[in-house]
This record gives sequence, C-alpha cells and structure tokens, in this order.
Amino acid sequence: MGQQVGLRFEYESTTTSGATALAGLPLYFELAHVLALGKQIRAFVPVRAGCDPDVPDAGWSDFTNIVTLVALNLARGESVADLDLLRKDEGFVRFARSVACAGLRRRERRAKERLLTKSGDVPIPSQSAVFRFLRSFHGPEQGVARKPGEAIIVPEHARLRGLWQVVASLLGVMQKHQPQEVVTLDGDATLVETHKAEALRCYKGFKAYQPLNVYLPCWGMVLYSQFQDGNVPCGKDQLAVLVRALELIPAGVRKVMLRMDTQGYEWELLRYLAEGKNERFGVIEFAVGADVTPELKKEVAKLRPSAWKDLPRQQGEVTQQWAEVPFVPNASATRKDGPAYRFVVTREALRQPSLPGVQSELPFPTMEFAELGQCKLHAIVTNRKLGGSELVDWYWQRCGKSEEAHSVMKSDLAGGRMPSGDFGANAAWWTIMLLSLNLNELFKRLAMGEGWVTKRLKAIRLHVIGVAARVVEHSRQVVLRLSAGHTSTALMLLARERILALAVEPEVAASG
Repeated sequence: MGQQVGLRFEYESTTTSGATALAGLPLYFELAHVLALGKQIRAFVPVRAGCDPDVPDAGWSDFTNIVTLVALNLARGESVADLDLLRKDEGFVRFARSVACAGLRRRERRAKERLLTKSGDVPIPSQSAVFRFLRSFHGPEQGVARKPGEAIIVPEHARLRGLWQVVASLLGVMQKHQPQEVVTLDGDATLVETHKAEALRCYKGFKAYQPLNVYLPCWGMVLYSQFQDGNVPCGKDQLAVLVRALELIPAGVRKVMLRMDTQGYEWELLRYLAEGKNERFGVIEFAVGADVTPELKKEVAKLRPSAWKDLPRQQGEVTQQWAEVPFVPNASATRKDGPAYRFVVTREALRQPSLPGVQSELPFPTMEFAELGQCKLHAIVTNRKLGGSELVDWYWQRCGKSEEAHSVMKSDLAGGRMPSGDFGANAAWWTIMLLSLNLNELFKRLAMGEGWVTKRLKAIRLHVIGVAARVVEHSRQVVLRLSAGHTSTALMLLARERILALAVEPEVAASG
C-alpha cells in the first residue's frame, strides 16, 4: 500500500453567505458611536473643498473615511490596497451596510443610499476615494519646496489640526474614567523608512519621515505627534511641539513632568520648562539626557571615588553607579537669577573593554576610570529634587514604554508604510493610525478590563477582532452569530455590555 501524502482534510467552497473573519470590529464601531466620534469629527475637522457642509454624507464623509482607516489599522492592514480585504469580507460588509444609515436624517439617508448603489452596495470607501480623502490634508503650504541642505518644519494643514482635536477628545474620555492629576510626558522621535521619491534622507542615510511623538505612559496613549521630514534635526523647534501637546492635555490634570533623551537637550526648551512660562502648568519638572561634552568629562574626572553611589538593578545586582556633578555648561545656557539645573552622571563598566592597540568607535560616550577602567557614560540634566537613584530610575522608565509604542505604531498598526508622496496625506495617515492606537487603549481599559491593559494588539486580534462569525439580518436587526463553545464569545458579549453602559452616562449621552 502506498503511503498517504497529505493530511486527512479538504477545503470546500460554500454558498453560505454572511461569514466574516472580523467579528470583533463592530465593538470598535460601537465604541466610536458611544463616544460620539462622528460629532467630534464634524465639529473640529474643516469640511473638504468641494463638499456641501449641509450634506456631509453626499460622498464619503470624513467620519466614514476615518473610521474605515481605523478599522483597516485594527484589522492589520498595512496599505490602502488592503481595503479590499474589508470590502470583500461579506459579513463585515453586511454589518457596515446595516449601520451606514443609522441615525441619519432623511436627506442624508437618501444621499447615502444613492452612494451605496453607485459603489456596488459596499458601504466601504474604495482605494481611490480614500486617496482623495488623504490628499485633502495636503495644500500649498505642505508642498513647499525643500532646498538642499535645508530642514524645515512643514506647517499642519487646518484639517489635520482639527483631527488632533478629535484625538484630544479621546484623551478627555480616558481622563473621565481614569483621572490623573499628575502626568508624565515622554518625548521621542522615531524614523519611518520609506522609498517615496519625495522623501528626504535622515541622519542614518536612508529616506524616511521622522515624527516627534509625545507619549502618555499612564494611559498608553499618544498626546501629540508632529509629522516631520526625515532630514529635520531631532532638536529643531521642539518647544513648539511641547506647547502644542500641552494644549491638548485634558482638563483635571494640574501638573506635568517631561522625560526626553538627548534630543531634548536644547536650552530654549529647558528654560521654558524650568522658568514656569506655561500659563496653565507653570514650572514643569523634567529629566533630559545631556550631551557628554569634553567640558563635562573634565568635571567628572574631578570627582572622588566616594562621590559615586551604587545604582541597584533587578535582584540586587549592581551594574551602574551615579554621581552628581557641579557643572555649568556656558553663560548663555544659565543665568545667575535663573533656575538651578542639576547634572547627574551614570557610569557602567564595559564588560568587554577595548583591546590594547585596537581603535574601536563605540556608539555611546565612554571614559576611563582608575578604579573601573573604561566605562559607558551617560548624563542627565534635571530640575527635579529627587535623589540620584530615584531620578535615574524614573528617567530610564521612558525607554521601555515609548519605544514599545513606536513598535506598535510601525509593526502592529499601519504607521510603518506611507501611502503617498504628498506630505500632508502621509501626515493624515500617521495621525489616523495614532487615533486607532488611542481608541484601542480606550477599548482595552473600558471594555476589556484590567487584565488586558498590558496586552499587545496582536492578542486583541487573536481573542476579539479576528473571531469568525456569520452575520444575518432579521427585521432590520443585525445578528452576529458566534460559536457558543468559543472562549471569546463570553468575552465579546461582556465587552459590548461595558461599552453600552458608557452610553447611558449623562455626559456621554449629552455629547452624542
């Protein structure tokens, strides 16, 4: 007898209609509805040129385009072309069609029905419609010519500025349910590699865009992000980014602190923080990575061995030490009547010191110490009064959260691939990706519960978004039929129950 080649299963196509592989996406649509996201978009995002403001759904509305792109991000789409995966998911299309006209006035509903008929009864914008929508965020001021060797900050389009107000409304929801009086901001830029001909080369040599993000680790959300060309130096005009971010912080927050790496070592920014120039928050405490200059090294060399204190790591292992350095960078950076800055330096002995006679260039500053040999050196400038060990620990917490957020933006969501050569269109794509990130954080905390707060989006996709179901309609009611024995069924039912509970709260109901 011959050996069986394959396993004992077969694939069969079926005429059964209404199947979907994205049964969890309606929960996000429900959350957006309960949070009155459509109302926020209509209130803050200026109407596109050529659209009738009295008939916002004559054509694909901004709300429809934005929610579609949010769904694309959550469903693991990476490009506009991936919209076809949503448009060809029969069950999801059936759900979207049923809710497309919900709550519309007669004139709007008829306009929507005409649009659906024209688009083949698929209530999801086509690729060309989405590209037109993204291009509406690109104007003459975003297409300004770049000169060789010149780095400029491209101004935000009015529609993009309004979209950030929509993002801020989600922060207000989070503040309502998980209020914070003191928040820490983590500022950090990230490179998004691209092959677009219009993109500029970054400091690493490849073409990229370089958004500067302001992250809220307490909620896992992005407060603000300025989309920038790849050739913009990390320290350029950071104060303007911070000021804009502070404007978006929800009411109820009374104190703000800031952490940044060495890109934040810019004295205009530090003076603004330390001198209390912000009308709302006054003095803002900060810890920022400082440049390890030859002058700073000279001061470090003067320290006695007893000045160094152990900086314990996990399980009591001591791998680093810290010391406070009396250091004044230059007269232009500080004033006698100005605020006091502290410089805290950490050192860590290299486990593999350089071989004698071998010249090797390390990607971080080093310094020789008689008692330890060659050490990695890092400096922090701050106006906080914490002890050195507490300060360093607080500062290093920035690394894990913001860098993980960058990974989520570019790997879990669609921020790693730009759709257009137009700067404004890419800025809108990036911002809607961040809107998706923030909406998912709200979903985890308000609908999923405490145990899901630290879960990555891939876990949400496995247990909620990517669950299979059959979508049927009975008497204008849409039913998503889930498997009774599937472990996610009870989880999804509970999530929807929690979302609907938000709708009966007075403030939310009034805003809807």
